[in-house]
Amino acid sequence: MLNSLKTTVLLAALTALFLLVGRSLGGNQGMVLAFAFAIVMNLGSWWFSDKIVLTMYGAREIGPQDSPRLFAMVEELARRAQIPMPRVYVVPGAMPNAFATGRDPAHGAVAVTEGILQMMPPEELRGVIAHELAHIRNRDTLISAVAAVAAGAISMIANMAQWALFMGRSDDDERGGGVGSILTILLAPLVATLIQLAISRSREYAADEYAARLIGDGRPLARALVRLERGVQAVPNHAEPSTAHMFIVSPLAGGGFWSLFRTHPHTEQRVARLEALTAELDKSGQRFVS
Repeated sequence: MLNSLKTTVLLAALTALFLLVGRSLGGNQGMVLAFAFAIVMNLGSWWFSDKIVLTMYGAREIGPQDSPRLFAMVEELARRAQIPMPRVYVVPGAMPNAFATGRDPAHGAVAVTEGILQMMPPEELRGVIAHELAHIRNRDTLISAVAAVAAGAISMIANMAQWALFMGRSDDDERGGGVGSILTILLAPLVATLIQLAISRSREYAADEYAARLIGDGRPLARALVRLERGVQAVPNHAEPSTAHMFIVSPLAGGGFWSLFRTHPHTEQRVARLEALTAELDKSGQRFVS
């Protein structure tokens, strides 16, 4: 319920942003066009954001005959998490990573890259799958996919503003269009990043914890996170910045000042939390979530 409310607020805020940008770039006519675009984008984001993201990465749906071990792993963990069996996808490419999507648990999907299947031991992959199923169970996936589409749309607006400024119009000074274009170019990428930051860090901690409790041990996921962090740094990737927050480990490099704009918590912090939780599970003897 809370995530549905967050999604509604996000779409409303995005509509308001589109109207402001449309007004600054094209006056009343631009605002009308922006409103029409916002309606189409909001409907498309709510119903098709998962398909948009999966298509963006060329994900291929698989069945039990394609990868029996992976399919059985997802099936067993989904049953334990008491959610419907999600669709399973494989994303081409050497980058080791994974993400989940879908507007609700009944329409959930788990996507893993070819890279993670090649380099991840089964027990660690199990921790990764448990993490992604946690996102589906907690209904993080709708707002995550909508945010990805929203961030992409905002980037598109920035590009349009850049072209509008480049082409120029004789009445720009009268309407302030030039100033509006410059502000849009400068602020749109920041807004897109802030949208991702607003929904990402806390939900990763929550998904890590649920995954550890689901399999009764946080160590496999902790080892997987370390392995993935090294893997995404070593393997060149072509991930879209607008979807970086969806992956279990950010596919984008960044340090120093740019770490302030990380869409994920630092891996060492996630590992420390998992180790503390594992010690708690060992002490209490409570191995699995009910």
